[in-house]
Amino acid sequence: MRHGREKMKKIQLPSSEEVIRDLRVGDEVGISGVMITARDAAHKYMTEQDALEVREIIKNGMIYHCGPIVARDGDQWRFVAAGPTTSKREEPYEAGIIERYGVRAIIGKGGMGEKTLEACGKHGAVYLHAIGGLAVILAKSVRRVVDVHKLEEFGVPEAMWVIEVENFPAVVTMDSHGKSLHAEILDKSSRRLAELSASM
Repeated sequence: MRHGREKMKKIQLPSSEEVIRDLRVGDEVGISGVMITARDAAHKYMTEQDALEVREIIKNGMIYHCGPIVARDGDQWRFVAAGPTTSKREEPYEAGIIERYGVRAIIGKGGMGEKTLEACGKHGAVYLHAIGGLAVILAKSVRRVVDVHKLEEFGVPEAMWVIEVENFPAVVTMDSHGKSLHAEILDKSSRRLAELSASM
């Protein structure tokens, strides 16, 4: 972490553009409030139609790239595992969704591309990396399932789960100032590989 910055920033949803633009690559955040999960089917749906049932949740909110494992306790759903899925698959959709719905952050793993990074800068959003392999631990941050949309149509992993989280941990790896930790690491790795190849 950079000297002089808080170790962890608390983010309450819904959030403001000002709060999100204050975040920088490397910042650790703890998120509380209501967010929604969305994968391939949900992104396609939100792109092709106006998803009125989730618009108010997404506005100034966050989308989590997650295909959860859930259990049913009576008439309530419970998240058993809530690990992030690979975000790159949503690159064709994400910039448009950020603009159309006023999304403030995308949570996932592996980072996203230039189109999404540009949208983050233009509209005041960030990409947050959630640690893969901690699905059960991350599920403990989910206080309750508020609602679920498109469950029968999309199935459990692809449904849009509306969840309330408390201190959900993540790290800013793409900010609204044009910085991408994923791009920097790829560039450094590529240059190092070229150096090693040239020396052989």
